[in-house]
Formats: sequence, structure tokens, C-alpha cells
Amino acid sequence: MKPYAVIGAGPMGLCAVRNLKKYGIPCVGFEIHRDVGGLWDIDSPTSTLYESAHLISSKKMTEFAEFPMAESVAQFPHHRELREYFRAYAREFGLYEHYEFNTEVVHCERDGNDWRVTTRCNGGERTHLFGGLLIANGTLHHPNVPELPGQFGGELLHSSDYRHSQIFDGKRVLLVGCGNSGADIAVDAVHRAASVDISLRRGYYFLPKFVGGKPIDALGGSIRLPRFIQQRLSAALSRFVLGRPNQYGLPEPDYRMFESHPVINSLILHHIGHGDIRPRADITAIAGNTVTFEDGGRGDYDMILLATGYKLHYPFIDSEHLNRKGFAPRLYLNVFHPQYDNLFLMGMVEAAGLGWEGRNRQAELVALYIHQLSVGAESAKRLQVVKRARAGDRADGGMNYLPLERMAYYVHKETYLKALRGHIRDLQRDLAPRDTARLPESNMRTT
Repeated sequence: MKPYAVIGAGPMGLCAVRNLKKYGIPCVGFEIHRDVGGLWDIDSPTSTLYESAHLISSKKMTEFAEFPMAESVAQFPHHRELREYFRAYAREFGLYEHYEFNTEVVHCERDGNDWRVTTRCNGGERTHLFGGLLIANGTLHHPNVPELPGQFGGELLHSSDYRHSQIFDGKRVLLVGCGNSGADIAVDAVHRAASVDISLRRGYYFLPKFVGGKPIDALGGSIRLPRFIQQRLSAALSRFVLGRPNQYGLPEPDYRMFESHPVINSLILHHIGHGDIRPRADITAIAGNTVTFEDGGRGDYDMILLATGYKLHYPFIDSEHLNRKGFAPRLYLNVFHPQYDNLFLMGMVEAAGLGWEGRNRQAELVALYIHQLSVGAESAKRLQVVKRARAGDRADGGMNYLPLERMAYYVHKETYLKALRGHIRDLQRDLAPRDTARLPESNMRTT
């Protein structure tokens, strides 16, 4: 079998290589940085992290099942702890030997049924021929910069440019957007800025990180509740613990819980309640340093920081190869291309609580499919038919996600994992005995 190329050495790229190794599929990984970690290595040129960044889901709900984080690691780890976690993961499973570091993927194109991949290292370019391609370069590195209604006279930044709160020293700051990064940065700014305002276009649901001393995402344990009950209970919990957004001068959400990603941060409400952060309406005009808002209010600012999220970005491959329609590629389970059997978009999936283990399951399914297709297994042929017929389907579990770019690849966790488990079981049923015998015990347990 010709080797497969894996682009990226973040969590998704690493578990992709890990699973290809499990099933005996030769592979080469390419990483633009000098080490593994992707987004979680703040020194990487593609990382958009800031110094105060922590995981917004708890470690037990996020870690790889076969490689738990140490007990000494905080419930919501700092990014530097996570960087060390991924380095340890790569050492444990012998992943470093499969990677070419300081190597940028410049272009990928079809060559018959194969993929021709051009890379750049130390100024020199090389071309490689691979039997397949797994794209795992991440979803949070290309900033979404909206057009503003006017010309701002002060500093204009995107959250991707933000690293340390000292940039706010003595400045009148306006944050635009209140996702998880926007909320974190607003809280950082409070301690350094002369004033902090935050402009919101729509309402958000807020959740605390801890309830009763336990991480909020660990509540309920293994109890599986219907989707609409989960939505109602979580919304009720938010109101009981934190109150309603309008009590803080914020707009109320016009959608149900989890139809957009909730903000896992109660500190921003604390600071709004103390007058440290002033909520503002949507922006309607900018002239010099003066900003006018939808409700007629005005403010003068030295800095505007856009916490407006990120766009999917695959500059090294023509979009026609990705079956891209609208905001995101249309792929079965967000990973399988309807026509190509050797192109996989890894990690283009978000869901509340999916964690890295959910992405590891995705990687296992892909590796199993590649292996079983190579030996002509009937199970792979069945999945081949399904992926071609259902590339336009979305594993949303009936959730009415907001029609936003950042929500275009959101899925419902239970629905998505159920589909992964079903296909993994089917592909494993006709694995050759010699292949089953050499798989790690942990791999068999997780399916």
C-alpha cells in the first residue's frame, strides 16, 4: 500500500497517525511547526491562543481514553499543560518518527487516483506521491474579519492577534463578539484597560465551569437524556445559577440552548455585574475613534478587538476537491468525501462534549475504512455506498443550529458518536483474524 499523507500535528493529526499505525497503514505527517501540539502550542505560527487560555471542557471529558491526563493536571488545564500532554502522547505511541517538522504543505492535487503533495522546508520545495490524504490542519487559525461600518481611527485587532493583556494598558477597549474567546479576553482586559465595553449582535447562553465543585460537563455521568430534555435542563440550570442575560443588560438568546455554542464563563457576568465591563448593542457606524451602536448609544475607544471567530481554511487544495457548498464542505459524517475514497477531512467537526476521544473515534473509523477497502472487505464497500449517498446529510440529531459559518460543521454528539460506533462495528466484523489479533486491547475496548 502506498503511504498516506497527514497534514497537521495537532490533536486530530496525532490521533489520525496513531490509528493509521494501528491498522498497519504507512503514513507521513507534515507539520509547519517544529513540534507537535498544533493550536495548543502557543509558539506555533498557526496557533491563535493567548497566554491566559485554558481548556473550556474538563480534562476527563476531553482527553484520549487510552492516554488519560495526570491527576496533577488541573480540571480545566492551561494551554502549556496541554502542549506537554500532546508531546507525551506522541512519544508514548511513537508518532514523532512519522512526522516531517518545519514543513509547510503548499499544494495538493490529484494524480490519477493518487495525491501529489508539494511541501516547503527551509525554502526548498519537494513533491511527494501518496496513496491518500488526511487533512487535519485545524479549524481555528484563519480569522473571520467582518467589514465594519466605517473607518476606525485607533488600533484594530482580531482575537487571533491577542497574546497578553498588557496590550490593553490604559486604553479604552471595545470587544466585538462574546464567544468563549471574547469572554476570556474581556475578563483579561478588565485588569489592565481604562475601560472595557463589549458589543453583542445576539444573545448568548452562559454556563459556569463548576457546579457543586464539579465540572459542569461531567454532571449527569452516563445518564443519556433526550435532546429536548437536555436543552431545557441546561437552560434552567443556567438561569438558576447565573440568572438571565437581561439581568446583566445583555440580550436574551432567540434560540434554544446548544443551537449555538454556549459561553462557558461566569466571570464575564461577574465583571458586568460589578460595572467593570459595559454591554453594548451591535455597531451601526464608526467615525474616527467614535463608535455608534444600534440603540443610539456612542462611545470613544482607543482599541477595537474583534472576537468574531474563524473560517475554515484549506489554502493548499482546490475547493472543488472538498465538495464545498456554502460555509463548509459537504461530507458524510464531516469526513468522508462522496467520490474520493482516499481523501478525508479530519477534525472538521464540533459538538458540545465531543472531546478528543470523539475525534479519535473518527480517526479509527477512517483508518479501518482505508484498511478494509484495501483488502476488498464487504463492510468497506457498504460504507462506500453510504458515504456517496449521504454526503449531504448532517448528524444534527434534530438540533436547529443557527445558520452561522462557525456552526456549519456542528453535529449532535450522541447522534454523531452512534454513527461512528455503528460503522466501526461493521468494519471490524470482517477484519481478518491476523489483523484483529494484533490490535491493542484498548482499541478493541473503545468500540
